[in-house]
Amino acid sequence: MCDRKIRMGIDVGGTYTKCVAMDNTTHEIIGKKQVKTTHDDQSGVARGVVESFQLCMQENNIKPEDIIFVAHSTTQATNAFIEGDVASVGVIGVAGGGLEGFLSKRQLQLKDIILDEKVGRLIKVYNTFIKKKMLTAETINKGIDELLGEGAEVIVASMAFGVDGMGEEEMIHEQVEKRNMPVTMASDITKLYGLTRRTRTAAINASILPKMMATANATESSVRNAGVNVPLMVMRGDGGVMEISEMRKRPILTALSGPAASVMGSLMYLRASNAIYFEVGGTTTNIGVIKNGRPGVDYAKIGGHDTYVSSLDVSILGCAGGSMVRISDKEVVDVGPRSAHIAGCEYACFTPEEEIVDPKIQLVSPKKGDPDDYVIILLKNGKRICFTNTCAANVLGLVEDQYFAHGSAESARKAMQPVADKMGITVEALATQILEKDYEKVSSCINALAEKYQLDKESMRLVGCGGGAASLVPYCAKKMDLPYSIPENAEVISSIGVALAMVRDVVERVIPSPTKDDISRIKKEAADMAIGSGADPETVEVHVEIDNQTGKVTAIATGSTEVKTTDLLKECDEEEALALAKGDMGSKVSNIMLEKKIEKFYVFSGTLGDFTPIRIVDKKGFVKVQCSNAKAIKCKASEYESVVTSMWNEQATFKTDSVLRPDYFVCYGPRVSDYASNELNQILLLMDLDLSDRGAEEEIIIVASIVDTK
Repeated sequence: MCDRKIRMGIDVGGTYTKCVAMDNTTHEIIGKKQVKTTHDDQSGVARGVVESFQLCMQENNIKPEDIIFVAHSTTQATNAFIEGDVASVGVIGVAGGGLEGFLSKRQLQLKDIILDEKVGRLIKVYNTFIKKKMLTAETINKGIDELLGEGAEVIVASMAFGVDGMGEEEMIHEQVEKRNMPVTMASDITKLYGLTRRTRTAAINASILPKMMATANATESSVRNAGVNVPLMVMRGDGGVMEISEMRKRPILTALSGPAASVMGSLMYLRASNAIYFEVGGTTTNIGVIKNGRPGVDYAKIGGHDTYVSSLDVSILGCAGGSMVRISDKEVVDVGPRSAHIAGCEYACFTPEEEIVDPKIQLVSPKKGDPDDYVIILLKNGKRICFTNTCAANVLGLVEDQYFAHGSAESARKAMQPVADKMGITVEALATQILEKDYEKVSSCINALAEKYQLDKESMRLVGCGGGAASLVPYCAKKMDLPYSIPENAEVISSIGVALAMVRDVVERVIPSPTKDDISRIKKEAADMAIGSGADPETVEVHVEIDNQTGKVTAIATGSTEVKTTDLLKECDEEEALALAKGDMGSKVSNIMLEKKIEKFYVFSGTLGDFTPIRIVDKKGFVKVQCSNAKAIKCKASEYESVVTSMWNEQATFKTDSVLRPDYFVCYGPRVSDYASNELNQILLLMDLDLSDRGAEEEIIIVASIVDTK
């Protein structure tokens, strides 16, 4: 066999840990292996990560030297917060004197961080304060001793205005490290102002350092023992990956990395540029948005607390393929959040029909404190099973043979019959009631996301991933009159997302009226961070966003972990691209035609009433941008300023008390960049940074997206 280059991705789910091996060049799946997630093992979920990885290698004859990339998602951080498996934190706060010191000291005095008020889970926090002019090795060590005496196990260094100069925090970091203690600098987590929030985010990060470092060490040593010497990468909650050495400093960035993996799988493998994506597992369903090739991102809340941790904006619903059903004498009360495996039961539809003899209803409380109206079915042979969303979907004939969720409809019917009889309805009516409960939650979530991200409702579509996708997606799509797809390998889409993920780093600064030099500096800082996290310098790209209201400038750097290989995806011609645009615009749009094209992109327009919908399609068949009403102009790179300025006025929408300006998309070389601001000079500044190195005669396409005022 010729030498192979293989990427391996491991996703840690609530029920299973799944490993996928993919060809680096073609993205063909070479092999996959799943094991039960090892929540209760002494080494935690790391054991399952290593087992699935090693078994996948063995069963597919993968040699260590074949592997060029290994990454895994992790539930360890999230579980630590849920279970309260956290270290107590000591905060060393620093500030100047006078009024600044008085106010800063109050902001640095953190209270205990409540994770779950009902059961009393919290991060214990102890505080000490040192005036900036008194900061020495001696006073720092005195502060450390004070915090250790109170019970602190890890240290946070946080200084007022520390984002402007990290010297004082670095002094504290150095002294703590000398004592072999875990330590976090607040300015290492974020460069944004907001002293209390920044310090709290650092404290949350520090609280999981001991647990995460132990897991990182166990995982890395096992991978090394398997003879694999490439850097071990870990999935971040914002959809990127970072080297495990970086994770040892900022483990909080891995929170919510499981849902992020499904997003990146949809984005990279399924080429879903615009979609509502579902990942339906056994216990939970993750729902989020991909718009114009970028997933929705927001700051994460941990234990109900605002943080400065960016993560993909994913809604996690407690209804999924294996959700148990709650009943009364007359109706289905609810579905989930407990799932069949929590109750130690198999799904009815995956139980041999001949075993379902004399089924009897038993109402249980799956976990202490749960309602006692969850239904299980007791069989004559003593076995206990559950009927679930998957069973209901099979009964209604919604799960086609090829889907992972396909099971025996007859087995499900026999198990559900006693409950249907109890309620005086048919089994089909019972199955419909079950899925209606899910639909209420799912539709509410989708509508909220569509409004938040201003999705073009005429071209919304659902992409179903995860093993339980067919149990929910077809029913919900039909009810909402939306197209949907459940692709091949949907059950391992998260592992695919991990295998294909790129390094991602974000730098945020508050810079009122940023100059070209300010933007250049923050772009370089983001690029350097991505390279430090494992990205190949040749592959790094940086996208900049400016928030006029807050003055926040965000630079997002992404890059591959190795030099990009030849892209073997077949280029689509104009006819194929037109078909993609028509499919994406939907049947209500007429007169769809090619508007403009350059070497790497096609731009198609259509007619919908008074609007001109536009789609930008690249030569690889990705619908990169959806605009419900827009105008496209092709020009030379040297002419961009005059074209944008002209469109700024022509495409404006005048309202009673305001003027709404267009958003811009520019196709140049192999890239599409987007620009949104209420200030023309900021848009031109960002465009100048992106286009200044292009040839003056190079053809580009500028699209101005007009605000929908309907």
